[in-house]
Amino acid sequence: MTASRAETPTAPRHDRASGGVALLIIDMINGFDFEGAEQLKPAATKAAGAILALRADAEAAGCPVIHVNDNFGEWHSDKDRIVARAMETDREITPRLKPGDADYFVLKPQFSGFYATSLPVLLPKLGVSRLILTGVATDICILFTAADAHMRDYSLWIPEDCVAAEDPARGRWALSVMRETMNAETRPTGALALADWLKR
Repeated sequence: MTASRAETPTAPRHDRASGGVALLIIDMINGFDFEGAEQLKPAATKAAGAILALRADAEAAGCPVIHVNDNFGEWHSDKDRIVARAMETDREITPRLKPGDADYFVLKPQFSGFYATSLPVLLPKLGVSRLILTGVATDICILFTAADAHMRDYSLWIPEDCVAAEDPARGRWALSVMRETMNAETRPTGALALADWLKR
């Protein structure tokens, strides 16, 4: 879904998102059919449960939900094709987190959600100044997206229970980098509620 949806009269409006916060779900619409997926998927499945709960809280608070997803090298892809392709090999995560009618969907060609995508245009239109990053992989796409967001002065919450990596040690390392060099909040959703973060 592109930024134009926000300008459609019948579309949900998020220009006054609660606290200027958006929830990004990164690369969770995924067939998990790549090398290393067998190590990543168990952690991603666990993270999906926490993301699902956080998504419900975000929707209730009026925060936009934005799927930022790899195009898997298919330059003619769109949301429906990406979801259908993922569900061919994944029946655990994609069906639970697939985009709803009010969600936005941004395709990315590289690690960062900001690189060559509509995200830098969409976020200001939605009045967003704070981002919650969730998804996979902590040490790759989450880390690169966080770095680009930090350079654009977005405040960040990256709940450690809502992200996953192939190697847990590398995931912890990436979280420490984002916490120490990007001033990101990384406490899990069990220790920090969305309502409390919105009040900051």
